[in-house]
Amino acid sequence: MFVDFTAPVAASPAEAEAAAVSAEQVGYDGFGAAETKHDVFTTLALVARATERISLQSAIAVAFARNPMTVAVLANDLRLISEGRFRLGLGSQVKPHIERRFAMPWSRPAARMEEFVAALRAIWHAWATGERLMFRGEFYKHTLMTEFFDPGPNPHGNPPIELAAVGELMTAVAGRVADGLLAHPLTSVTYLAERTLPAVRAARGGSLDGFTIGLGAMVVLGADEAQRSRAEQAVRAQIAFYASTPAYRPVLEVHGWGDLADRLNVLSRRQDWTAMAAEVTDEVLDTFAVAGDPATVAAGLKDRFGTTIDRISLYTPYETDRYQLAAVRSALRAD
Repeated sequence: MFVDFTAPVAASPAEAEAAAVSAEQVGYDGFGAAETKHDVFTTLALVARATERISLQSAIAVAFARNPMTVAVLANDLRLISEGRFRLGLGSQVKPHIERRFAMPWSRPAARMEEFVAALRAIWHAWATGERLMFRGEFYKHTLMTEFFDPGPNPHGNPPIELAAVGELMTAVAGRVADGLLAHPLTSVTYLAERTLPAVRAARGGSLDGFTIGLGAMVVLGADEAQRSRAEQAVRAQIAFYASTPAYRPVLEVHGWGDLADRLNVLSRRQDWTAMAAEVTDEVLDTFAVAGDPATVAAGLKDRFGTTIDRISLYTPYETDRYQLAAVRSALRAD
């Protein structure tokens, strides 16, 4: 299992750069940056120039906020700058953000994403071979590529494409057209076993060979009881936030918690964040997060995901002691 470090979601590009340098120095395998308050490609361009060994991933870039050509160019450039270390992580986001934040079209997200990836690969193929670009789909059409705009073959090849997926339709898309899947932090062992992995296997003819599954696992970590208590409250709040979103309801339904999803959705509309966190019982918390000291957390993650997850990072929606994180990383890497 590869152990990656993910920058805090609010980190500026410069802060993420510094975090990546530190992560490389202490021995992490990869570094991921999310797209929240800052552009993920700008951040990773800085990281690529400041590091030498660690792999880099957009975790994730919002596909539908862009078009396949812009993503093809950005990903190709990052693959060049990083000398082959960049992995393209893509996600769809949800309808309100695509339509109301980005003012972009939304329809049939799984079908749109499948075509988006096909268009990316068609563009890269045209650059690599010099063949005429002629991609015509239902959502995207790319039929013009002149020499002036063609960067030519990438000496490091094209980046692997990994798709964020929760529902079975998007999970099947990842299995058909991507090189890997990024499981959502609101993921349980049961959901992986009963929904995610069967959908991927069915889409790939039964085999996971050459296919990477990554997970940002929620953990409750602290050097003492006071720190762990603060971390626990932050994780409860994060679980409640995710579980209030209708797109993630299937994860709760697997455990018979559809009514919890309904209650959280109502509370989220009222923006009653305190009440939402209180709805997350100890059973729900333990299902989606691993708690304890570094050794206990590492053992719990290995027990839950050691046979299914290829790349793991720690999802900590709270201020975390870097020595605690490093201790978990070392324990995960130990035989």
